[in-house]
Amino acid sequence: MQVHGHEVRGEGVDAETRCAHYDSALDVVAIKFDCCGTYYPCFRCHDAVTEHDADRWPAARRDEPAVLCGACGAELTVETYVGVDACPECDAAFNPGCADHYQRYFEAAEADSR
Repeated sequence: MQVHGHEVRGEGVDAETRCAHYDSALDVVAIKFDCCGTYYPCFRCHDAVTEHDADRWPAARRDEPAVLCGACGAELTVETYVGVDACPECDAAFNPGCADHYQRYFEAAEADSR
């Protein structure tokens, strides 16, 4: 599925990156996995449509775009994304529950582990 010019893979992906697993009005982000350099709405989508283990986004690359806002297409760095509850470009609200899954997507930065 193309979302704002970016490939987003998964199950039941809609035009704002919602998927078969997470489809509330607030589920408008896709995460780029380091293993394949592709956006997926969630870890379950990655597992469903790939034949390899997921690699989290490396802590050393937290300043590179790795999060896609499905509402406007802005690509956010991990540093930016983990510090906001809405897209800094379009103000679309993000699901606050996603913070519970950060460890599935992003390696912890050294400052996070202190």
